[in-house]
Amino acid sequence: MRILVVEDEKKMSSFIKRGLREASYAVDVADNGTEALFMAETNPYDLIVMDIMIPGPDGIDVCRKLRKGAIDVPVLMLTARDDVEDKISGLDAGADDYLTKPFAFSEFLARVRALLRRKSQGRVTQLKVADLQLDQSARKVMRAGLEIELTPTEYALLEFLMLNTGSVVTRTMLSEHVWNDDFDSFSNVINVYINYLRKKIDSLHEKKLIHSLRGVGYMLKET
Repeated sequence: MRILVVEDEKKMSSFIKRGLREASYAVDVADNGTEALFMAETNPYDLIVMDIMIPGPDGIDVCRKLRKGAIDVPVLMLTARDDVEDKISGLDAGADDYLTKPFAFSEFLARVRALLRRKSQGRVTQLKVADLQLDQSARKVMRAGLEIELTPTEYALLEFLMLNTGSVVTRTMLSEHVWNDDFDSFSNVINVYINYLRKKIDSLHEKKLIHSLRGVGYMLKET
């Protein structure tokens, strides 16, 4: 899943970005309201984490403009001020949740997961292709009954492939949904991680599930 972090404090944005990436999320960062609006209007984000006190327009105005533009991505507001009026203003502008700085990162991640679950209500959390299973809620992968240990990037890559089972997934799609906005889709990194996945998912099994389509991209399918 892809998250936009809108934060003008460099140390805080770097801290949040690093923690989210370690939790297998693709993360983009904006440091002002104008950039945030542009990125939210041009990219398919699953969640926006936004500080209120960003250079204009501020977080509340950004949220209000997103809602007026029918962009319904969940928004988690951050603020250094524990002010009830700020919280009311943010929620009235269309924010979905509110967190006051400083915060425990474990609580932050719990709120992120809760908002993403709310967004995906009604969607299946158990993905299955042949004897390969991925449990999105437990973040567990198994094939033929045996659990497979994956790195955060490997997990995010496999999840995206399984969500698009039977469909072509291009390098651009992978760079946008698994990596970040500054990722070079023409680099060799995607090939490297596809090979990592093949070793863990397919190497011990006769039936191969991950397929390359030369010049097009990749596909996960049973045959």
